[in-house]
Amino acid sequence: MMKRRDSIAVKVGGLTIGGGAPVSVQSMTCTKTSDTEATVGQIQALTGAGCEIVRVAVPDAAAAAAISRIRERISIPLVADIHFDYRLALEAIRNGADKIRINPGNIGSEDRTRKVLNAAGEKGIPVRIGVNAGSLEKEILARFNGVTAEALVESAMGHVRICERLGFRDLVIAIKASSVPLTLEANRLLARSCDYPIHLGVTESGTLKTGAIRSAVGIGTLLAEGIGDTVRVSLTADPVDEIRAGWEILKTLGLRRRGLTIISCPTCGRLQTDMIPIVEAVEKALSGVEKPLTLAIMGCAVNGPGEAREADIGIACGKREALLFRRGETVRKVAEGDIVKTLIEEVEKWNG
Repeated sequence: MMKRRDSIAVKVGGLTIGGGAPVSVQSMTCTKTSDTEATVGQIQALTGAGCEIVRVAVPDAAAAAAISRIRERISIPLVADIHFDYRLALEAIRNGADKIRINPGNIGSEDRTRKVLNAAGEKGIPVRIGVNAGSLEKEILARFNGVTAEALVESAMGHVRICERLGFRDLVIAIKASSVPLTLEANRLLARSCDYPIHLGVTESGTLKTGAIRSAVGIGTLLAEGIGDTVRVSLTADPVDEIRAGWEILKTLGLRRRGLTIISCPTCGRLQTDMIPIVEAVEKALSGVEKPLTLAIMGCAVNGPGEAREADIGIACGKREALLFRRGETVRKVAEGDIVKTLIEEVEKWNG
């Protein structure tokens, strides 16, 4: 069992980040925040997929004004993402945001930061310091001769020192880069530098397939080392896919359980059943299942029966038929044409 890094607990709405709380999964909407209907609709879809915190862009006054309308119609904590204009952070706080994200590279003077912290402190909401490799302060870039792990951490910790000097410690820290090695190095250094909760992600990671892989390597490596308290998989894709990828990372490491975990045969020349369409059809049909359950869909006599017995529900395919297992017990034989229907029925009636 991996030992997680000790961190202070930070409350975001009704959710706790850090302090030993389960690693949470979050995403960010891609709608215009000022379009309340579209934004609420997307947040509801994200919530259904397992999103536990959602962030919205606040680039203008209309977006800041929409925070109150959105907040009253959703059930998960709402984070306002602020760049450049600290006054938008103040407005978002007044309108009920559960957390504020600011970027020290572009928020401006210490006086502006003080005003944001004072407003957040009065409302009892946390602030996330989000540092990105693409928007480091010019002074930091000059001092460290470019974007380095040390530069990223100094940017974050410089802002932390300002917050601490002003008596504000209700913080979550995020350091992200599109480079996985740089993200790893920076977050390891950050983890040794403070006890604040760490938000993990690989920024601008790419499209669904490549981005999910790069994020899994970056986020998963750090989580396996005990670093990280909340995650966002950043993809050029439907944000619902970010949530699915985030949960798969946590499930793979044994950190959380939610929905199906499908174990399926990689296929080889021993197969006597066309596995790929069977697995794809089952995965698609059961994508909305929330209860934790391991489902094995196996294709030959080498590993099939063993894996199928170990799963909650399993099927081991042979020639034109398969053996169905439930909780390690053989249930019955199933004709090849009935495999998909049978597995769907078994999952739907599963009571754990």
